[in-house]
Amino acid sequence: MKRRPTIFTAIALCALAALSAGILVRHKKLAQTASADRLLLLVPDGISFSDPRVTVWLDAGDEQGLDIVPMHDSGFLNPVSPLIGNPQFAGVILPDTIHARAGDLITNAIRSYVSRGGKLMLVYDAATESLGGFYTKDQAPLSDVVGVKYQLYSSLAGRMTESAPLSGPIAVLDELGVPPGKYYPLGQPGIPASADTETAEQRRYEYGDLEYSNFVTAGNYGGQVLLRSHAGLVAGYRQYGQGTVLFVNLPLGFLASYTDGLPLHSFLTFFATKVLSLPYLMPVPDGIGGIVLDWHVDYAGAIKPLQEMDTWTIVQQGPYSVDFTAGPDDNAIGDREGLDVPHNTVVQDLIRHYEQLGYEIGSHGGWLHNYFAAHLDDTNAAQMQQYLALNNAAIERITGKPVREYSAPVGNHPQWVTEWLARHGVVAYYFTGDTGMGPTLGYRHGLRAGTTIWAFPILHLDRAATFEEMPKYGYTDEVVEQWLDEATDFVANHRQVRLIYFHPPGIVRYHAVVDRWMEKTAQLKAAGTFRWYTMPQIADFLNIRKKVQWTVREVGSSAIFEATDPMTLAHQTWRLPKSSYSEPRIISGNAQVSPGENAWFVVGGSGTRLAFESRLVNK
Repeated sequence: MKRRPTIFTAIALCALAALSAGILVRHKKLAQTASADRLLLLVPDGISFSDPRVTVWLDAGDEQGLDIVPMHDSGFLNPVSPLIGNPQFAGVILPDTIHARAGDLITNAIRSYVSRGGKLMLVYDAATESLGGFYTKDQAPLSDVVGVKYQLYSSLAGRMTESAPLSGPIAVLDELGVPPGKYYPLGQPGIPASADTETAEQRRYEYGDLEYSNFVTAGNYGGQVLLRSHAGLVAGYRQYGQGTVLFVNLPLGFLASYTDGLPLHSFLTFFATKVLSLPYLMPVPDGIGGIVLDWHVDYAGAIKPLQEMDTWTIVQQGPYSVDFTAGPDDNAIGDREGLDVPHNTVVQDLIRHYEQLGYEIGSHGGWLHNYFAAHLDDTNAAQMQQYLALNNAAIERITGKPVREYSAPVGNHPQWVTEWLARHGVVAYYFTGDTGMGPTLGYRHGLRAGTTIWAFPILHLDRAATFEEMPKYGYTDEVVEQWLDEATDFVANHRQVRLIYFHPPGIVRYHAVVDRWMEKTAQLKAAGTFRWYTMPQIADFLNIRKKVQWTVREVGSSAIFEATDPMTLAHQTWRLPKSSYSEPRIISGNAQVSPGENAWFVVGGSGTRLAFESRLVNK
């Protein structure tokens, strides 16, 4: 019998802390209501549902509009659990890290559940150890269910896991919700991502190479392969008995706890929509995707480019997020290279002009852009918060309104900055972690980063994100234009939001590229499939969305959807896949139903209650 190696021990030692009572109560309310779209997250007995290794899954489900409910193993073994009353659920998730240990009772119950028609998402090291923390077999106990051998400790010992780049067909990456640029190369121009069979790798900002830990796998996999690495199968799904198993050979929960949430969100949505064909509450108003275009205006050298941009077609669209560093200096106190917002009437006029255009004016850090970024760290809040206050105050004196968005100079953003911003009314900030994701409340160092202030991760083109970085890393104008076009198609087709940012001096050489991009976005806006958003617009919507309570009940051959919100359900949108649901019919309340290519969309109107019905297809 072998003990678990230290590499896994390190992953398992996430910090423990309870989240706010409001979040926990919300999950308890859902747990007490039978809902046909509910997903069960299996948690070992004795582990609190408020453990961050549990809540990272629940919160990701909330952000994706899914109903994920935690259940202890004993509740799953007992089909009449007092936790949920009615054991109706759509699928089961066996998570990484927190559920590495599992006895024969629970593994046999899971095997039986799937073989009888259940749907299972099994993640990384889940159920690879005995209850005593040992490897007792030459492979993971559920290898037969997964369809490939893994956790090969007896033969590979410490080499049973490897860190490797992940690759897959672009069509699959798109289906997983991985945006262009987060994978690279982009593929053939003019071919929709959903149809492109070329293979690409997942990448990271600045460094390019992105390696993830996964188990070495052995044997021929008889299912649908999604992702691979040189270690073998990274993700795939297949039939086992009458059921389906999605195997994800990545530590999803652990990654999301440490600012890499895209894999967790991607596979949760894939499991819910592609494997289970479940409905979900969409993360964008009216179900219309878009881009937050975040302008970082940080020193005096940005003034001329801004004035030049005022003649471009870009100003005819928007609204955009425009964030200023307000002090008179930049690299050092007294260098006079800053914007000097309190005294520079040219900059003041630009700010007022952008306000008239409907843009959101925010804060770009602490008074002196480069000085602030170079001196900021996790320990010096007492010295550095004065610069945040100075910057906010200077901008507010010009706009006459509170600052509600923030972007960190050089991406340097300690957690204490988030806490300071939340206390001072800021609801959104640009973020260089969790790249490729949509807006998220996020986790840092294993703990929830906030409850009402939303991080907006950047979308990058392989190693570059801002326009001035594109030539540095060798991306041609044609590649930059292709990325902008495909990113726009991505948000429109997936009905999600992503953030792209730039500095004015870096964009001026791309005037022609940006003009053509604006032609494309104008066409999509006119078609009603794309919008520009500001960070606070989306953050406000998402904070309202958190209060929506909704359930799905199966009654005979129909599904009854019921939703409530204490203020309004306006702009809240449900997506119902056509493979499972017929055209919805409004029973009560105010809503509009519109068809998409593969789904129905129910868009809420004014009112606090809504009910609609849809016939279950093939039932």
